[in-house]
Amino acid sequence: MSVDSEVEPRPRSTPDQGGAGRAATRPAAPRSRRRGNQFGIKAVLSLIAFVGLFPFLFMLMASLKSNQQYYESWWLPSAPFHFENYARAWAQIQPYFVTSLIVAAGSIVGALALCTVAAFVFARYEFVGRKVLFGLIVALLMVPGISSLIPMFVLMRDLDLLNTRAVLVIPHIVGGAVLGTLLMKTFVEQLPQELFDAARVDGASGPRMFVSIMVPLSLPIVGTIALVTVIGVWNDFFWPLLTVTENELRTVSAGLQFFQTQNATEYGPLFAGYAIASIPLLLLFVFLSKHFLAGVQGGLSNGAGK
Repeated sequence: MSVDSEVEPRPRSTPDQGGAGRAATRPAAPRSRRRGNQFGIKAVLSLIAFVGLFPFLFMLMASLKSNQQYYESWWLPSAPFHFENYARAWAQIQPYFVTSLIVAAGSIVGALALCTVAAFVFARYEFVGRKVLFGLIVALLMVPGISSLIPMFVLMRDLDLLNTRAVLVIPHIVGGAVLGTLLMKTFVEQLPQELFDAARVDGASGPRMFVSIMVPLSLPIVGTIALVTVIGVWNDFFWPLLTVTENELRTVSAGLQFFQTQNATEYGPLFAGYAIASIPLLLLFVFLSKHFLAGVQGGLSNGAGK
């Protein structure tokens, strides 16, 4: 047997196989390019997140320092940690927290009571001037809050409501009811009319349909309105500062101004007070932001096209 016969012939690659082989190697470069782009996007987003969170991180670090540690190392944590700063800060801002919770609860109840009833009437009843009246309510969203500050203050003064919790609750009820009526009406209009027709055939009255059909189905919008109202109460600064002079009636935002003057030379308790005041809003954002966005989308997205 010859040597040539023992050597097996090498298979030739057909043009299709060569094309397939080249095609198999082509995605390597785009894939590496996509990985590089994703790394760049992640790096930019991480930098933006760090810049946004850095003031909060600095506040946490400064809240655990004494004055000496604060002046020695501004940007870095230093041991030992002084957790007693939080106890001192809480003892001073606790009344502000209680007032803010009472004002937030009253504002939520009042705003929801107004906007749910108004939205149900606008969405499910026909009457003369319905569109005009709803347009006037929506127009209130375009009025700057600062323009109504002096008339509202004069009205509260004439009603003898200054230095009361009612003067803090009423503006948030009005503001929450305006936005809540818009969101709730748009959402209720998206509900199938067959639900209300079937309930009316079964003998349900308007209040019964409101309680048994509308309210249970609109809970996402109710949560959104409640969350917006709480954020508004917690961040409101100028109105409580203008209408309340008694310390036990100040909310967190206005009370921290006086807390700052009392602890101007002690930075640890001062930053600890700021950290405690920001915890409720931070928790609301972490746990309820998804539901908030879903509620706003459900109240506006489909209704915008009608």
